[in-house]
Amino acid sequence: MAEQYRIAVIGSGPGGLSAAGRAAALGISHILLEKTDHASDTIYKYQKGKLVMATPDNLDLRSDFDFGLGVREEILDRWDAQIAELGVNIRYNAEVTGVSGSKGDFTITLADGSQIKAENVILAIGLQGNIRRLEVEGAAEAEKTFLQYQLDDPDEYEAETIVVIGAGDAAIENAVALARDNRVIIVNRRDEFARAKQGNLTLITQAIEKGDIECYYNSTPLRLGDHTITLKTPEGEVEIKCDRVIARLGAIPPRRFVESCGVVFPNDNPATLPEVSGRYESNVEGLFIIGALGGYPLIKQAMNQGYEVVEYLNGNTEIKPADEPRLEEIFAPWKGVTVDEALATIRANVPLFAEINPLMLRELMLDSAVHTPEPGDVIFSRGDFTNTFWTVVEGEVGICVDADDPDIQVPLGKGEFFGEMGLIAGRPRTATVVARENCVLVETGRRSMIKLINSVDAVKAVIDRTAIVRQIQTYLAPELTREQLRPVVEQSSIHTFAKGDVLFEEGAPGDALYLVRRGSVTVSRRIGGREIVLSYVASGNYVGEMALLSDAPRSATVRAAIDNTEVIRIEAAAFQEMLAQSPQLRAAMDEKFRERIEENERMASLPEAGGIIEFLVEQGVGEATDVLLIDEALCVRCDNCEKACAETHGGLNRLNREAGPTFANLHVPTSCRHCEHPHCMADCPPDAIHRGVDGEVYIDDTCIACGNCVRNCPYGVIRLAAPPKRKPGLLSWLLFGAGPGPGGGEADPEGKKRAVKCDMCKDIAGGASCVRACPTGAAIRVSPREFMNLAALARK
Repeated sequence: MAEQYRIAVIGSGPGGLSAAGRAAALGISHILLEKTDHASDTIYKYQKGKLVMATPDNLDLRSDFDFGLGVREEILDRWDAQIAELGVNIRYNAEVTGVSGSKGDFTITLADGSQIKAENVILAIGLQGNIRRLEVEGAAEAEKTFLQYQLDDPDEYEAETIVVIGAGDAAIENAVALARDNRVIIVNRRDEFARAKQGNLTLITQAIEKGDIECYYNSTPLRLGDHTITLKTPEGEVEIKCDRVIARLGAIPPRRFVESCGVVFPNDNPATLPEVSGRYESNVEGLFIIGALGGYPLIKQAMNQGYEVVEYLNGNTEIKPADEPRLEEIFAPWKGVTVDEALATIRANVPLFAEINPLMLRELMLDSAVHTPEPGDVIFSRGDFTNTFWTVVEGEVGICVDADDPDIQVPLGKGEFFGEMGLIAGRPRTATVVARENCVLVETGRRSMIKLINSVDAVKAVIDRTAIVRQIQTYLAPELTREQLRPVVEQSSIHTFAKGDVLFEEGAPGDALYLVRRGSVTVSRRIGGREIVLSYVASGNYVGEMALLSDAPRSATVRAAIDNTEVIRIEAAAFQEMLAQSPQLRAAMDEKFRERIEENERMASLPEAGGIIEFLVEQGVGEATDVLLIDEALCVRCDNCEKACAETHGGLNRLNREAGPTFANLHVPTSCRHCEHPHCMADCPPDAIHRGVDGEVYIDDTCIACGNCVRNCPYGVIRLAAPPKRKPGLLSWLLFGAGPGPGGGEADPEGKKRAVKCDMCKDIAGGASCVRACPTGAAIRVSPREFMNLAALARK
């Protein structure tokens, strides 16, 4: 006779453990089925020593199991101990092959042929048990010898040639860790690492630039041989001899198994997740789905789900999801609407979110704010450096397209979105937006939207298509309507370039116009046998029009100035079509053509000016919004800049005047550049790094000193420091030699460390203290658009 339980939990990941732990605590008959010989197989397969984050930080944990920020091994050991402490009825090596029946009478069949009866079933099987495998010639045989899909301990490998296939976070983390002691080659089927977290993107980009890791872009595996892998690359087939291949290809829902249980998927996309109710119940009554398979991939979320399902099954029908109180606060401005009603309305009214799993939408809303502004209220202003994303759920807003006449507005109605250009370019807002009647708006944080864009192809496609239209209207042809631009958009495409990559070369035929939508590019020509930089072009500008207007070959070479420079390529025919429709665009292009010819001629005669531009771009000024520069010819080495910085910031100096490179008399000290897309913001667990409306990037007091920002900053301008024992007295130190002096003296060993960086003295009237304290005017802070004037000074 089959064993019988009130609850059967399939899968002992965080969600499954939490569900079984709650059942054990409540004395409910239960069984937890795990197909391996250990609990929580996904975390078990993490890299050895991996730090596991307990995000979201604003979500309370509901579980009888403990969980917090910690190392993989510590977390697993604690959970193993709690399985015994709580008396969880867990059965290892119990692979489930089928679930049949209905609420109150489910039958679970195991691989050994035995059966278990249960009134309710909780599927907590995640996705990692269904990893994507290489489907190429020789892969099956290679799995027996040198092909693997997981990496336990990177320190086990030394002096090997290892090929890592994949472009996600797991592939990058494996490649970077292995590169310490091995030759590592990473294979990316695309031309960028689009799905990676920004922190991992920075790591892999730097490793490739340094030569620590070799990368094959736009390449795919063709076959595996005797410790060889053959790749299809843009240059043809390449065979690589290697000791091992690690394929990190992600995972997809175990659809066949889930559908065999009676669960219905909303569409045929293999990556689609099944939809569940607010109680996490599938279309099969009594069968619940939690964790990554249900749309909640984060550990804390999955643990909460497991707890809540069991509470509900135990009769606690009033229990709400752990995020409900927070969502109630978020939706409070939307009077008379419950959380469920608000979420349903957003999905119904906003096509961009229609394809998102309901649980994913809840997660997105946790990093959002709901606004119900009065007619005429300003949502954001032209020139603001804010970078949140806005959707119109009800009512409409007006986009002020004319800076001189706020009454000239383009309406955006229900279901539309705006603010995407701040996400893409990292530049100031290009227009003022005002509310109109009956407006309900959702404002979503930058990090969450970037994550959504990189995770859901349908969302990215919609945003990119809309952004192309708006960017062409903003920077090229504001008088053309969306309908007029439709054929132009159809002939346009988005391309991403790494630093130094060539968009087009001098002498090549003119076949397209390039609108820079993110990052920046340099324009150079070969003069006297060497390449001379003529100019720097920031996002929001275009290049390549001269060859199209003159029907002559390219007069210069254009290269990406920073990594992840994105451009909209507008084909020549589409560009000519725009010119034919817009006399204003034709006039503007003709004027720009004349200006660029004159500027190029001037710069070609003064190569030292181009040298300054090239130097500044090399130092990261190309992605800066504000950078500190020092004229060494004027600097008297008084260090007043550092003293003023320390005095202003409670004894913690954020500037190193002497450090940093110099070109001629121009010195770039170690000080924050306040990047368009700040590297430091990536992977900040408490979300302690913010951007002010004037562009300043600053760190608040919620910093936990994890060091991610220090590692992610490519310019070495952030450090971890404790506050000094005493604040410096600048006047006392200058006049009498009393006090600790610049830098604030010795750090307090009992003080709490935090990340420290320049914040542009954002709360101080008069601006940056370092600049105001300079007696000779040697120190200046400039924006990218301003710093090119330094090249003009060089001409004098």
